Amino acid sequence: MQRYVLSVLVENHAGVLSRVSGLFSRRGYNIDSLTVGETHNPGQSRMTIVVSGDEYILDQIKKQLSKLVEVISIIHCVPSETVVREMALIKVCAAGDKRIGVIETANIFRARIVDVAVESVVIEVTGSEDKVASLIRLLEPYGIKELVRTGLTAMGRGEGILE
Repeated sequence: MQRYVLSVLVENHAGVLSRVSGLFSRRGYNIDSLTVGETHNPGQSRMTIVVSGDEYILDQIKKQLSKLVEVISIIHCVPSETVVREMALIKVCAAGDKRIGVIETANIFRARIVDVAVESVVIEVTGSEDKVASLIRLLEPYGIKELVRTGLTAMGRGEGILE
């Protein structure tokens, strides 16, 4: 099974997310990742949807999405032509001697410490899925108290616009 990243431009009003996600559940397709945010045009939102499957499933998803009135455009994001990033907040045990190791590990990944408490720190990391996963793996021995990942977001490279 292959993973596909779709950039879907939709009208920005109530119920659109529900209709899009409902379409996936009715067809039995799983959403691996979903992020949604308003674009530079307040009347539009961009959904970045990651799905797994084959070319047939990708084609079916695109056809079904295009039937929704609120969908303006659907772009299959080709990896070589797209910048794809994810952000994570990771709360890590960092009391006493552990703190130095946690901070050094975060620095290697160009992650930022965004909160410090007596027993823990919160780290913010942005990058590819592999970068985020690698940092999480290296922080696990210290003890991860809490973890939140945003899911993928994508934008066309160079002069290309995902519209």
